[in-house]
Amino acid sequence: MPVCHTGGRGFEPRQPRLNPPRGTTHPAPPATAGGAFVFFGRALTPTYHVPVLADAVRDWTTGGCRIVDATVGGGGHAALFRELGAEVLAVDRDPDAIAAARAALGDTGIRYSTGPFGSAKVLGTIETFRPDRILLDLGVSSYQLDTDLRGFTFRPGAPLDMRMAAGHGVTAADILNTWPEARLAGAFAELADEPRARRLARAVVKRRATAPFATSDDLVNAIREARGPRSGPSDFARLFQALRIVVNQELEQLELALPALRATLVPGGRMAVITYHSGEDRIVKHAFRDWSRSCVCPPRQPVCTCRGRPLGRLLTRKPIRPAAAEVRDNPRARSAQLRAFEVGDG
Repeated sequence: MPVCHTGGRGFEPRQPRLNPPRGTTHPAPPATAGGAFVFFGRALTPTYHVPVLADAVRDWTTGGCRIVDATVGGGGHAALFRELGAEVLAVDRDPDAIAAARAALGDTGIRYSTGPFGSAKVLGTIETFRPDRILLDLGVSSYQLDTDLRGFTFRPGAPLDMRMAAGHGVTAADILNTWPEARLAGAFAELADEPRARRLARAVVKRRATAPFATSDDLVNAIREARGPRSGPSDFARLFQALRIVVNQELEQLELALPALRATLVPGGRMAVITYHSGEDRIVKHAFRDWSRSCVCPPRQPVCTCRGRPLGRLLTRKPIRPAAAEVRDNPRARSAQLRAFEVGDG
């Protein structure tokens, strides 16, 4: 069962293990049947709009009247909010996602804004909306994963693109073809926990000297060269995800946007973030923890010079994770974690 947003190590759960000889490309898996929804001519399954952690999000939504879905994707969470009677502001940096959500949800009780959730334009729209709930679901939509031309997948022949806003900014191929070896190794090590990061970076630099990286096959074969022929989908998933995070500057955007989004909430408003990567979760955890403290001055500082009061309270001491039944139905949701925070009344 596909889901609206995915991430973590759930990139391609059903991708078969493929081990071609070095220098060859991997064969394409069979196509799957379509479903009831149509998105720009592509058939989608009827469950395309099933959101991750729906029960936890529904509980967090209780009492909300004006809710921002800051990463609307296919519109699953936004549909849930509207069913609960809330007015919704749907945001996404991907124009295709906004078009999909509008086609599925219409314009009654919901408005739309295209752009990164941390951009000045979108933040201004959110501030004017005066939300009492903001949700960030930081994964990649099933449409993006399942549309090869978007380049998020490691299926054979997919272009190395990975841009959330199609046609804008550098591509994954640009990074693989231009970054120095040390910088590539750092990204693979820090964002993919890759133990052979230096070896993989060397393989990339060596291979691009012969022919530039252009498709998923190029990166998959570099991974196999560095990790050996037994490397498989789980290795491809975390390394492709790391490259996607770099392409879209996802961690930098998240760190800058969180306090700005908090500032748009009305007193007593709530923010929830669903993460799929340890780097994302670390940023959210530290932000929410610091906001809930009375003092954030450096240790042993004799006089408090910070705000001297908490900005609100944690609603989740530990992250909420999907139940076994949801993971069984939705393998792409298995790395999801939800954390929530409530701003103070003052």
